[in-house]
Amino acid sequence: MDTKEQNCAGLAQQDVTSTTKQDVTGSTQYNQTSTAHQNRASAAKYTGTTAAQHAHPSKSSSSPAVLSEQQKRSAHVKRIILLCVAVLCGVAYACIPAVQQWIHASFGAMTTLNMADLIAYIQSFGAGAVAVSFLLMILQAIVAPIPAFFITLANAAIWGWWQGALLSWTSSMVGASLCFYIARILGRDVVVRLNSHAAVQQMERFFDRYGANAIVIARLLPFVPFDPVSYFAGLTSVKFWKFFVATGLGQLPATVVYSYAGGQLSGGAQAFMIGLLILFAAAALIAAGKKMYDASHQRA
Repeated sequence: MDTKEQNCAGLAQQDVTSTTKQDVTGSTQYNQTSTAHQNRASAAKYTGTTAAQHAHPSKSSSSPAVLSEQQKRSAHVKRIILLCVAVLCGVAYACIPAVQQWIHASFGAMTTLNMADLIAYIQSFGAGAVAVSFLLMILQAIVAPIPAFFITLANAAIWGWWQGALLSWTSSMVGASLCFYIARILGRDVVVRLNSHAAVQQMERFFDRYGANAIVIARLLPFVPFDPVSYFAGLTSVKFWKFFVATGLGQLPATVVYSYAGGQLSGGAQAFMIGLLILFAAAALIAAGKKMYDASHQRA
C-alpha cells in the first residue's frame, strides 16, 4: 500500500472515530437533558409551596411568562385584601366594646363545653340567633380550639335535627372555605401559627398516604381533625371547587348523625353523648401525638 492509500485509510478511521465520539457525546447529553427534565418534573409535584404559586392553577397559554405575572399580581392583591380584613377585625375588636364583649362571651360559651350554657347563649340573641350560631361555627373553624360537633348539637337542640343540620352544614362549609383561602393566600407559616407544626406534619403524612382522596376520607373519619385538613388543603395544588365538593359530601353524614342525636337526646343522655365524643376526640389527638413523637425520635 503506497503512502496515499495509507493516508486515506487513516483519515477514514479518524472520521469513524470522530463520528462515534460525537454519537456517544450526543447520547450522553441527551440522557443528561432527559434526566434533568425528569428531575424538574418530579420537583414540580406539590408537597407544600407558596401561596403565590397556587393562587390560581396553571393554565395552558402561549405566553406563560405573562400568565405567571398575572398569577403573582392576583395573589398579591388577594393577600392585601385578606390582611386589610384582618386589620379591620383587629381594630374593631380593640376599639368597639360591643365587639370585644361578644368575642369574649362567645369564647366563654364555647370553651366551657356546657351544652346548656351554649344553647342559652345562642338563644339570648332572639331573632339574631341563627346569625350568631353561624358566626360561632366560623370562629370555631378559624381560631377556637373546640370540636365543631359541640355547636352542631346545640343547633339541633334549638331548631330541630334537620334545620340544625342545615345550619351546621352551611356554616361549617363557609368556615372550611375561609380556612382554605387563608392558607392559599397567606402560606404555610400562617397555617402553622393558627394550628401547630405537629398538626401540619400530621396532615402532610395523611395527604401523602391517601393522595387525591385525602379530603373525602378525612371528612368521613371522625378522629381526623376538621380544621387542619381545610388549612392544609389550601397549601396543596387542589382546586377550590374540588375541595368544596369533597368537603360537603364528606362531612354531610357526620353532620346529619350528630344533629339527629342532638335533636333526640336531652338531659343526661345528651351530656353522656357529648362526654363520649369529647373523650373520643381527645383519645384520637393523643394517639396522633404519640405517633408523631415516636416518628420524630426514630428520625433522630
